[in-house]
Amino acid sequence: MGTATRIEESNLLVDGVRVFMRSTSGDGVPAVLVHGHPTQSEDWNPFLERLEGPAIALDLPGWGRTERPRPERLDTSMQGLAAFFGRFLDAAGIGEYRLACHDWGVISLIAAQAEPERVRRLVVLNAVPLFAEYRWHWIARYGWRRRVLGELFNLFATKPALRVLSRQASAAPDRISPELIEQAWSTWPRGTWPQALALYRSAHPPALAAAGAGLGRLASPALVIWGREDPYLPASFGRRYAEALPNAELVDAAGAGHWPWIDRPDLLEVAVSFLDG
Repeated sequence: MGTATRIEESNLLVDGVRVFMRSTSGDGVPAVLVHGHPTQSEDWNPFLERLEGPAIALDLPGWGRTERPRPERLDTSMQGLAAFFGRFLDAAGIGEYRLACHDWGVISLIAAQAEPERVRRLVVLNAVPLFAEYRWHWIARYGWRRRVLGELFNLFATKPALRVLSRQASAAPDRISPELIEQAWSTWPRGTWPQALALYRSAHPPALAAAGAGLGRLASPALVIWGREDPYLPASFGRRYAEALPNAELVDAAGAGHWPWIDRPDLLEVAVSFLDG
């Protein structure tokens, strides 16, 4: 395992959208790390500092420091973002890659099913379940997925409210650092956040199932790490991913919540070691 590495920041133009990314250099197959909602690529800094070889963590369009295109300019449904991710890989000159995804970073897993031979290793951490039996948590069900209510939720969101929600997602509230809250809040758009609403509203249970229909094609070695105390994504879906991916093993992580590597730093080392092979 490598020592701490310098993280570079840069931008890449993809379909006219300025994409912000953090990266490290090196030789070999690059690792691509894809964040969820409502955070951004800074989530992956501990991974970038430890991974061997080149690695890239991007901010998805509408999140972090990447441009926020209007809905008429870019489709930010889960299928739209999955297609955009594929074009990002091509624009970055990435052929084969190692993939890690968390939460809504699962859009990269949707894209990967189209060209599974490109994925050399895969780590799935508490990702949105691509299965028909998943039912959305209360914030999405009564907020982001509802017309008007979702717009109001985003428009009147506050940092204290974000702090409360983030602490609920941890197995121990004191493990969610003020830095993580500041990181998410620093790029939270002051408005209705149409990109996030389009994403959540595209994810009906049948659409989730359709998006995961090709998981069995991803035959690369895979590791599913699931924080068992996640209040939003039940632990049963960690097992579902491990069953759906043909060459996967499961780490059912007691004492960890939605960001499992924050609650249990040992899981960070497990994930990095697996990605490095």
